[in-house]
Amino acid sequence: MQTVQLGQSDLRVTPICLGTMTFGEQVNEQDAHAILDRALECGINFIDTAEMYSVPPRAETYGSTESIIGRWLAARPGMRERIVLASKVAGPSRGMPWVRAGEGLTGADIIASCEASLRRLKTDVIDLYQIHWPERHVPSFGEIYFRPERETSKTSIHDQLQAMQKLVRDGKVRFIGLSNETPYGVHEFVRVAEQFELPRIATVQNPYALTSRALDNGLDETMHRLGVSLLAYSPLAFGALTGKYDAGGLDAAEVREGRLAKFERMRGQRWARREALDAARRYNALAREHGLTPTRMALAWCYTNWRVASTIIGVTSLAQLEEDLQAWGTLLPPELLAAIDQVRWELRDPAA
Repeated sequence: MQTVQLGQSDLRVTPICLGTMTFGEQVNEQDAHAILDRALECGINFIDTAEMYSVPPRAETYGSTESIIGRWLAARPGMRERIVLASKVAGPSRGMPWVRAGEGLTGADIIASCEASLRRLKTDVIDLYQIHWPERHVPSFGEIYFRPERETSKTSIHDQLQAMQKLVRDGKVRFIGLSNETPYGVHEFVRVAEQFELPRIATVQNPYALTSRALDNGLDETMHRLGVSLLAYSPLAFGALTGKYDAGGLDAAEVREGRLAKFERMRGQRWARREALDAARRYNALAREHGLTPTRMALAWCYTNWRVASTIIGVTSLAQLEEDLQAWGTLLPPELLAAIDQVRWELRDPAA
């Protein structure tokens, strides 16, 4: 597969990115290294991680994913030069004091988190360093309404960008990006960067799946006009768009290792809502009607979407990796795309 340019940076990545949030929780280190090896054998050059991982987040596993990747890199001389490595600094704590004490995300927090990630990753530079979620209050992770009274911002976008500038000037970061952002946030980060000659964001990493298309309601135009690339995460809606939960739901014995079924914390989140699972069943049935597996249709829809620069796939086994990669090259016929849009018209975005 050909590489694509991320935003206005000089980063060129494959249109499929290996997400790693399962490493250290659902995937042990040996299996994680095997998945990384196989992904590169298949031509993937883009790996995404975060200081917060693995998921679901726990104090005991904080930073474990980056450490697993760091040991993988250390055991393979020359591998670092072959990949584009992305990581993220966590935003305000969100009930995770082991990540960051207190409120906000200061410039000092950004720098300290980056330096800790570099040590765990055993590398001198992170190619794409992203703010995992905004420092200010925004509706995200399943919330849909902005509430001004919940604002707790302590650090301006200008100050966050100044910290990023220091990391870039020190050679610790090449380019920067955002995650779980809004149209306002993207515009403001670009505006402030251009006004004060600070680093310009190259990417935004947001959820994008058949059951979560809020991005289509304005953020897509913002990113297109500003030249910012989308990294689409959770294209399979935490497994709901594979069809695994269609028959027996979250309590069926055969899906007990699926993350929505396995982790009680996940059951209260957007991907596990009754409406989201019902919508996934509609899409999965549509795939089967057209002779496709639900996984292939959901990924092909994302892989071929004009909005998406690179799709982040997360797997727990080599078999899942192979299935996700085999979906590459699948073209969905116009009548199927129209049927997909009709389901969205009726059900909207239940996992937004």
